[in-house]
Amino acid sequence: MIRTYRKIATIQAEQFDGTQKMIKKYGIEDSAESGYNDSDWEDEGLCIPTKEGYLRINNGDWIATGVNGEHWPIADDIFKKTYVEVKEK
Repeated sequence: MIRTYRKIATIQAEQFDGTQKMIKKYGIEDSAESGYNDSDWEDEGLCIPTKEGYLRINNGDWIATGVNGEHWPIADDIFKKTYVEVKEK
């Protein structure tokens, strides 16, 4: 039987702006320097290290930080469809 589930963990996230400060903070590298090779990429870009390996990140994407401190990129449109900000009381 198929059941419906929702995530119960909260994450922290900030929108990637391409600044050197954020590149350094998250260990983001140029794809050519990271050794990441994806034949679907038409041009070089930036990659963020994740638990699963390097993933492409673009300006405007969100960098999520999970409950164990792990990071992963989320495209802006997907982020806005999936997450809402938790207002502190």
